[in-house]
Amino acid sequence: MKLNYRNTFYVGLIFFIISLFWQTYDMMIARTMIDKFGLNQTWSGIVMAIDNVMAVILLPLFGALSDKSNAKKGRRTPYIIIGTVLSAFAFMALSYAERIQTIKIQETDVVEQHYDVAFGTGVDSSERSHWYIVIENMENERLDAYQNGRISGQKLSVWENSIKNPMINLLDANGETLSNRDLSTVKDLYYKYLSERAWEITATDPTNLIIFASILFISLVSMAIFRSPAVALMPDVTIKPLRSKANAIITLMGAIGGILAVYIIMLSGLNRHAYDDHSAVFIIVGFVMLAALGLFLWKVDEPKLVKHKQELDQKLGLAPDQTNQQPKQTLKALTFKRRFSLYLILASVFLLFMGYNAVMSKLADYLPKVLNLNYFDYQFIVAQAIVIAAIIPIGILSMALGRKRTVQLGMLIMVFATAYTTQIGEGEPWLTATMIAFAGIGWTMIGINTYVMVVELSKGYDVGRYTGYYYAASMSAQIVTPILSGVLMDLYGRVILFPYASIFVALSFITMLFVNQGEAKKVKGSLLAALEEVE
Repeated sequence: MKLNYRNTFYVGLIFFIISLFWQTYDMMIARTMIDKFGLNQTWSGIVMAIDNVMAVILLPLFGALSDKSNAKKGRRTPYIIIGTVLSAFAFMALSYAERIQTIKIQETDVVEQHYDVAFGTGVDSSERSHWYIVIENMENERLDAYQNGRISGQKLSVWENSIKNPMINLLDANGETLSNRDLSTVKDLYYKYLSERAWEITATDPTNLIIFASILFISLVSMAIFRSPAVALMPDVTIKPLRSKANAIITLMGAIGGILAVYIIMLSGLNRHAYDDHSAVFIIVGFVMLAALGLFLWKVDEPKLVKHKQELDQKLGLAPDQTNQQPKQTLKALTFKRRFSLYLILASVFLLFMGYNAVMSKLADYLPKVLNLNYFDYQFIVAQAIVIAAIIPIGILSMALGRKRTVQLGMLIMVFATAYTTQIGEGEPWLTATMIAFAGIGWTMIGINTYVMVVELSKGYDVGRYTGYYYAASMSAQIVTPILSGVLMDLYGRVILFPYASIFVALSFITMLFVNQGEAKKVKGSLLAALEEVE
C-alpha cells in the first residue's frame, strides 16, 4: 500500500506547530511558576491543569463545529488559521511578563548569595558539610527578613519547623556523604525555600502574575480552537488502511517540533540555574509557528485532498466514509461490542495520560533537582534522536503486528522504563537517557495507534467528533494528573513521580486487554493492486 508521503508531510506541519507549542509549554510554564512566581508543586499543577479543563469543553466543541463547516478552504483549515495566529501572538506576549518577573528575582539575594552557593561550579552537593553552609546562608537571610519587617515571626517559625529543622535532622543522621534518598529530600527542602522566597516577591505585587496568567489563558483557548480540526485533517485525507502509517509521519513531524522546542530553549541558556531570562524562547517559538502555518497554507489544498481521498474510498470499496449529507453517528447507534471497545480505548488513553503527562509536565523540574542532570546534555539528545529514528519503523510495525498488539507492546516498554527509572541515582546520564529513550519508543508505539483506533469506529463525516472524544479522554487525565502528582510530590518529594507514572501505565495495559475493535479494515486482495497504483 502506498501513502503519499509528500502530502502527509505537509499536513503534518500542523502537528509540528502543536508539538512545538506544547513541548515549550511543558518545559517552561511549570518551571516558571515554581521558580519565578513561587507556586508549590500542587498549585503549579493546578495551573498546568487549567488548559486541560478548557480543552475537555472546547476540543469536542470545535471538532464537531469543524465537522459541520463548509468553508471554501475546507472544514478544518479556517480553524487552523485562526487558532495558530492567535496562539502564536499570545505566546510571544508571554515574554513580557516572564522578563519582568526574572528582573524582580535577580534583584534579590536568592541568586548570588544562595542558589550560586548551593549549586555553583565545583560544588559536591552530596557532602554533608556543604549543606550546613547552605543552611547558615538561609538562616542569615530569614533573620534579616524578620528584623527588617519583610516577614512575620510566625513565617520565620514555619520556615524553621518545615525546612531548617528537617534538613538538619537528615544531615545529622548521615555520614560525610549523603545517601541518594536523603540528598533528594534535602534538595527538595531547599528548593521549597527558594520557591517560598519567590512567592514573597510575587505576593508583594501580584500584578505580573495576573498578566502572565491572562495571556497564558488566551494562548490556551487559541490552541483549543484548532487542535481537534488539525488532528481530524489526517483521517479526512487518508484512507483507513493507511492511517497508522500516516499517523507515523505526522508523529514524526510532531517529534521534530518537540526537538526544535528543546533546542530553542537550550540556546536561550536554560540549565540547572532556575533564574535565567528565557523571554526570547516565547518570541522565537511564536515566529516559528507562524512560519510553519505559512508553509502549510502554501502546500495543503484541503478540498482537493479530501476529494481525492473520497474517490479512493469509492474505488476500493471503503465508502461510505465522507458523505456530508448523512446524519451524525451517535454512540447509541454503535453496536454494543464497538461501543464497549470505544469506552475501553478511551479509558486506556485516560490512564496513559495520567502517567505520561505527570512526567512530561515535571521532567524539566525533576532532572536537575533529583538526578542533578541537564535535559540538554548530549546523552538526552542521543535519546531523542533514537526515538525519532524509530517512528517510521514503528508505523510499519503497526501495519504488520496490528494496532492493539503494538499498543500493548509499547505499554510494557513504558512500564519497564518508568519503573526502572525509580532505581536510578544521581549523576547517571547514560542510564537515565536510555530509560527516556525506551519510554519515548513505547509512547510512540502507543500514540501512533490509539487515536486511529478511535477514529476507526467513526464515519468519515464525524471524524472531528471522535477526535473530540479522544482528546476529551486525554485532557481529562491532564486535568487530574498535574494536581494529583503535585500533591503527592509536595507530600513525599519529587522521587514519587516515576512510580506514580508506572502504576497508571500498567493500569492502561489492563484495560487495553479487553479491546477487540479498532483494527484497520481489511482491503480485498483484488483491490490492493489498484491501491499500489496510487501516488
